[in-house]
Amino acid sequence: MFPPKSFPPRRTRIRENVNEAIRAKEVRAVFPDGVVEIMPTQAAIRKAQDLGLDLILVSPTADPPVAKAMDYGQWQYEQKKKSHEAKKKQHVIQVKELKFRPNTDDHDYDFKKNHAIRFLKEGNRVKAVVQFRGREIAHVDLGQKLLQRFAEDLAAYGAVEGQPRLEGRAFHVIISPLKKDSSAKKEKPAAPPANPVIPPA
Repeated sequence: MFPPKSFPPRRTRIRENVNEAIRAKEVRAVFPDGVVEIMPTQAAIRKAQDLGLDLILVSPTADPPVAKAMDYGQWQYEQKKKSHEAKKKQHVIQVKELKFRPNTDDHDYDFKKNHAIRFLKEGNRVKAVVQFRGREIAHVDLGQKLLQRFAEDLAAYGAVEGQPRLEGRAFHVIISPLKKDSSAKKEKPAAPPANPVIPPA
C-alpha cells in the first residue's frame, strides 16, 4: 500500500478591505442611520460589529478612506450584480471575415451577403476577401467588381472603411456598421448613404 498523502491545510480566504484587513489608521465611517464620522479604524470596526455589521472599505483612495458599515454578504451580492450588469451592456466589436472567389456564384454570394448584414446589425465589422488562385490573379478586376457590388448591397447597413487593399493573392475591403443617430425620429428613418465608390486597384 502507498503511504497516505499529506495535504497542506486549507487556507482560509482573507477578506480584503474588510474589518481588520483595513490598513488605514482612520476612516470616514458611514453608518446605516446616515451618520458619517471620521474616526480611528479600530473604533469604527467595533461600532460596526456592535450593530452586527462589517466595516467595508468602499473608497480606499479618498482622504481619509471611506468605509461603510454593512453586511458583507449583501455587499458581495451587490458587487456581483453590478459586474453582471456591466458585462451585459458591454459589446466587443469583432471583425467577421467572409471569403469569396472571383467567380463566386449568385447563391453563395447572397448567402454570405445575408451573413454580412447580420454581422453589421450586431455592431461588428465585416472583412470581405476575394482570394485568387493560380492564373486568377491576372483578373484582379473581377475581384474589384465583386467587392464594389458587395459594398453597394450593404450600403444601408455599413460603410467602406479606408481603401481596398491587394495583399499577395487576396483583395479585401473592410465595412463598418453605420453609427446609430439617437436624434433621428423613429417614424422617419435616415436615408441610406450614397453607394460607396471603390477606386481601381
